[in-house]
Amino acid sequence: MREHLQFYINGEWVDPAVAKPFDVIDPAHETVCARISLGSEADVDRAVAAAKAAFETYGVSSREERIALLERCIEVYQSRYQDMAEAIRTEMGAPKGLAETAQAHTGLGHLQQALDVLREYEFEEDLGQHRLVKEPIGVCGMITPWNWPVNQIACKVAPALAVGCTIVLKPSEVSPLSAQIWAEIMHEAGVPAGVFNMVNGDGPTVGAALSKHPDVDMMSFTGSTRAGTQVAMNAAPTVKRVTQELGGKSPNIILDDADFDAAVSRGVMSMFMNSGQSCNAPSRMFVPAARLAEVEAIAANVAASVVVGDPANEATQIGPVVSEVQFNKIQGLIQAGIDEGATLVAGGTGRPDGLDAGYYVKPTIFSGVTNTMTIAREEIFGPVLAILPYESEDEAIAMANDTPYGLAGYVQSGDIEHARRVGRRIRAGNIHINGASGGYEVPFGGFKQSGNGREWGEHGFTDYLEIKAMEGFAA
Repeated sequence: MREHLQFYINGEWVDPAVAKPFDVIDPAHETVCARISLGSEADVDRAVAAAKAAFETYGVSSREERIALLERCIEVYQSRYQDMAEAIRTEMGAPKGLAETAQAHTGLGHLQQALDVLREYEFEEDLGQHRLVKEPIGVCGMITPWNWPVNQIACKVAPALAVGCTIVLKPSEVSPLSAQIWAEIMHEAGVPAGVFNMVNGDGPTVGAALSKHPDVDMMSFTGSTRAGTQVAMNAAPTVKRVTQELGGKSPNIILDDADFDAAVSRGVMSMFMNSGQSCNAPSRMFVPAARLAEVEAIAANVAASVVVGDPANEATQIGPVVSEVQFNKIQGLIQAGIDEGATLVAGGTGRPDGLDAGYYVKPTIFSGVTNTMTIAREEIFGPVLAILPYESEDEAIAMANDTPYGLAGYVQSGDIEHARRVGRRIRAGNIHINGASGGYEVPFGGFKQSGNGREWGEHGFTDYLEIKAMEGFAA
């Protein structure tokens, strides 16, 4: 069993102010795989002080210095790539293939993208006789989730480092092993002392202390809408910038002119990927009512073919969900779907056959769902798909937008212009047409209660910068 009881503060591994051990659970086996320590307000104070002091020099570092730093980070990350994939497989149950080809790759992808943007980014521009200067905002508090752990660390830390900010990271205490490796990468790459700091802990203690801290200039949060609201409330008295990437209940509209075999199959597998634990998962599939039976048959066949099992096995497509708490929540929502009269097409409550231990959930599909049912309103965060019939395209779009969320939307059509027209009418930050996904350069973020601000690529630099207008600069 691994022990990571120290925090990374001011370029050193240091003991917590007060020891508070916390067990990390391997969700595939329900066993303790590591132990960390949960931090306190005193640990946050120490980390923020280090970040504030480091900003005095790092905040005025040159573009060339930061380019060289990111290059070293990339080099070290590549040397630790398999360690990162293994950590993610262990801490959250991501299947081996997913952990290696997708989860771990995101850390490298965001570092490389930040480097590419930094090489050409315009930090200054003239406006007549005046100069507009983009400067680093300062000390950035970052709170990241467990479902795509290094993705969310990297898409925050990489642009912040690129523009000259200093950082205090609180990763999820549920998936801290990938964050531990990330901190080791930062150290080996020679990130200056105090520029990157990490304190493990829970939201009500470390998260709250970070959000409230008067010397933290901005908070970047990814997680549930409920927790994001609390971060914003804690940050309000000090008027710090808050950016949030929150929940989703994303619609997937399959239009009548789509290739149904391809569109439905793709939609089902997209929903099941990562055990359904993605905030932008296409969890509500809208289909023409006249073709509902056809859709159900295709979806049931896909669900039956999915391999659920130990994430260490090469053939596994779906591993466990991350924790007992998450497992119980999903089971309750599946039961709510049954109780409220939705048609169970595949799956249901309980573990899949042959899996007696681990937080495994049956790949579940409901049909005949109405947009007022609990399973159509609440973010389940598990491998559970709701299929909703519609009578007209306008009705489908209205139901798609009838949600407090607006992170992503999906449109399937055999006519690209048709798909574009429908996509423009969906109120969401990212629209996927016929299965397309954006690269690391495409901004990621949502409308409504799915958050504010954008991450990834050039747009990911914006929230870490202040704009200074120097009037008469060229006079």
